[in-house]
Amino acid sequence: YMRAAGMQCEFVGHPVVTDPQATPCEVAAFRKAHDIDGAPLLLVLPGSRRSEVLRLLPVFGATVTALVQQHPALRVVVPTVSAVAGQVQSAVAGWPGQPIVLAPQTQTQVQTQTQAAQALHSGHSDKRAAFAAADVALAASGTVSLELAAAATPMVIAYDMAWLSRQIIGRMLRVDTVTLVNLISETRVVPEFIGANCRPDKIVPALAALLSHPEAQHNAMQSTMTKLGQGGTNPGIRAAQATLSGLGV
Repeated sequence: YMRAAGMQCEFVGHPVVTDPQATPCEVAAFRKAHDIDGAPLLLVLPGSRRSEVLRLLPVFGATVTALVQQHPALRVVVPTVSAVAGQVQSAVAGWPGQPIVLAPQTQTQVQTQTQAAQALHSGHSDKRAAFAAADVALAASGTVSLELAAAATPMVIAYDMAWLSRQIIGRMLRVDTVTLVNLISETRVVPEFIGANCRPDKIVPALAALLSHPEAQHNAMQSTMTKLGQGGTNPGIRAAQATLSGLGV
């Protein structure tokens, strides 16, 4: 599109490939700290905006309830952001699976800049460990699918929107998937349930199948990371080089 409009365009990758990943020791410490042991762990990611969290949490809650009936030992962890932490905490209080809510502290909750930095670092570390410790994830559609792929965590994507948005966006789409891992890897191995399909009775079988065969998405996740620049030059450096090249420097 950009080249057709007369602009120079170069794909440089994505910064997700430079994000630090949890070590096996951090994963083990996370599971021990939350008394998870060897139980299967489901990561639930309902988004970060109040509107999407409000719309998705009831669907995700019903999904968790049904999945725990099939896997009674299943544990649940829900990373979130401070803006919707209270909303998420209240919603998951009645869920089965002894849900663990991970929310970073804000600077108003700590007394000094040093404490704020420590709290932020701890929050990021917990999130990284949760991503790597999880056996499968149920996530809202978005760039979080790339974070999951970076952590090699198999996923199911689900998302819903207002009725009018469904009608407009449905008529504008020119692709058969909106999940970034599917698009980048040029596969369709990540199940997605968008709009009217965002229903527990459809999501639960996909998660159950993934718990049984988590390796099904491994190649697609690795392909995605490779195409985004993992193991190569830092995407930021590549962007700078492309800019300098465009300027003729």
